[in-house]
Amino acid sequence: MQNFDVVIIGGGVVGSSAAYFLSSQPDFNGTIAVIEKDPTYAEAATPRSAGGVRLQFSTAENVLMGAFGASFIKSADEHLKVGNEGAGVEFRENGYLFLATGAGLKTLLNNQRLQHELGAATELLNPRELQDTFPWLNVADLAGGSFGPVNEGWTDPYSLLQAFKRKARAQGVTYLNNSVTGLTRDKNRITAVTLASGETISCGCVINSAGCQGRTIAAMAGIDLPVHSRKRFIYVFDCRDELEKVPLTIDPSGVWFRPEGAQFICGVSPEEHDDPDCFDFELDYRLFEELIWPTLAHRVPSFEAIKLVRAWAGHYDYNVYDQNVIVGLAPGFDNFLLANGFSGHGLQQSPAIGRALSELVTFGQYRSLDLRRFGYDRLLTGAALREQNVV
Repeated sequence: MQNFDVVIIGGGVVGSSAAYFLSSQPDFNGTIAVIEKDPTYAEAATPRSAGGVRLQFSTAENVLMGAFGASFIKSADEHLKVGNEGAGVEFRENGYLFLATGAGLKTLLNNQRLQHELGAATELLNPRELQDTFPWLNVADLAGGSFGPVNEGWTDPYSLLQAFKRKARAQGVTYLNNSVTGLTRDKNRITAVTLASGETISCGCVINSAGCQGRTIAAMAGIDLPVHSRKRFIYVFDCRDELEKVPLTIDPSGVWFRPEGAQFICGVSPEEHDDPDCFDFELDYRLFEELIWPTLAHRVPSFEAIKLVRAWAGHYDYNVYDQNVIVGLAPGFDNFLLANGFSGHGLQQSPAIGRALSELVTFGQYRSLDLRRFGYDRLLTGAALREQNVV
């Protein structure tokens, strides 16, 4: 039987970040294994995401995690280079732009106050300022917009994932191509992990960072996670006009778009009644045809004549309770850690969550950023932390 001090279930960007930070921790001298069922990541959530990074949230911890994520990604070469090989992670700091009609302007203003208190450089723009800054934008029905010019933008998700993994392996982390089929419990501890190959690994600590499979892993330990797999589509289109300084823009309808090379990508989260649990990757163009394209054409006149090029599907590990991550010790355990339910924010929060998990394993407490409010206990006490800025 193999033995590892820490077993991380799920080798996506969150699990690999935890492996990197833990193996970088001077006060941790143990062994680490990451169990990942698909080392190609062909159907993983990370490479199928839009790679956005922002500070424009309504929850303080999310603002601070976004700030750390942006700072870490900007200096990825410093942290994640292996030998003379750089991390290969770039950050396009074009910003995020949240647009609002009259009804939503107060929310943007309240959020901006919080963001400013926490050091964000968010700017609240009136319609004229929006038009002057983004002349390609139709502002006729807008009351204003919130723009984050600093530490907001996007990165390539696959590059960040691979950089974390490459560095973690260089620091002694073992990656196992396998999947977990069972957990062995002894009182308040997980003592072993059973794999699909039939092997059993004994362990001192387990981290559940299994993304959309996180609920299944938690159930093996008798824990109910309100985390569901929800499918999201990203559509790619060409625009014949050249637009300058386009941020990741979120229309009041929830439709978003941003540049991707010479093209654009876009999407929208469906209404709750039209958002079932789902694990397949079948494409559906209904949202694009019925909602996204008309919205794009209205908001940006140059988008009236766009050409749809392709599309892909991915999944959110969606926390139906309050759309925020559940992180920390699982109830009734002292060595089983959760990092689940990111609801689309996993990539940008992965550096902060990886750091937080490494602190919990090593010191038994948070030292850099207190994330106790995001613990499982809030589900038991009804202390929901509902995030308003979910894209």
